[in-house]
Amino acid sequence: MTGIGILGSAGRMGKAVARAIEEHEAANLAGGAGKVDDAAALAVDCDVLIDFSTPDALPGHIDVAVTAGTPIVVGTTGLTSQHERALVQAGSKIALLVSANMSLGINLLAHLVREAASRLGSDWDIEIVEMHHRHKVDAPSGTALLLGSAAAQGRGVDLAQVSDRGRDGITGARTPGHIGFASLRGGSVAGEHLAIFAGEGERIELGHRAENRDIFARGAVQAALWLKDRPAGLYSMADLLEI
Repeated sequence: MTGIGILGSAGRMGKAVARAIEEHEAANLAGGAGKVDDAAALAVDCDVLIDFSTPDALPGHIDVAVTAGTPIVVGTTGLTSQHERALVQAGSKIALLVSANMSLGINLLAHLVREAASRLGSDWDIEIVEMHHRHKVDAPSGTALLLGSAAAQGRGVDLAQVSDRGRDGITGARTPGHIGFASLRGGSVAGEHLAIFAGEGERIELGHRAENRDIFARGAVQAALWLKDRPAGLYSMADLLEI
């Protein structure tokens, strides 16, 4: 049995992960922590950590994991470039798996988006549309950015240089080769994402609809079990899926 500790255990995703652990025959819940001070003891007592906390808490949690030498799965979204640098540095010391979305389906979708973008020319416009519940605080969602990054990688461009967000007013014609984002918020939507490839006279739509948060929790537990015995390094769900 693999002992899994949850960071951010009091949140909605933390509770969902706890349920997923209890339902999995190869995992057991080693405990949870809602504060960085509690995380240190938890890191020592478990085989692997899962973090669904907040961007503010993440640096402290990474330090705790590195100090204890405990692998950690990071599902926290809204990360900055500073967070990303800290994760890369920690990857030289411990095993980390980081993903803006722990759904196996979404990560396969990102692979398909990358493949489509690599095969379709810049005359095909790419738009990423996402919708989430009314309480979500960041936009575009981390998953939308994951899909946008996949599209940019497929085209061999830097997403930061071709990203269009929040169009409003008289914006002029669409810039060729850019990747657009649209964010919708409302109700209790767990997560819907659509990658649109729009060409002259035809359109391809690749999408994913999350019916509940349990899919993210189950994916995180699967990631934790996979990560447990990996050598130090920064991993993704694509590594788990071998795509």
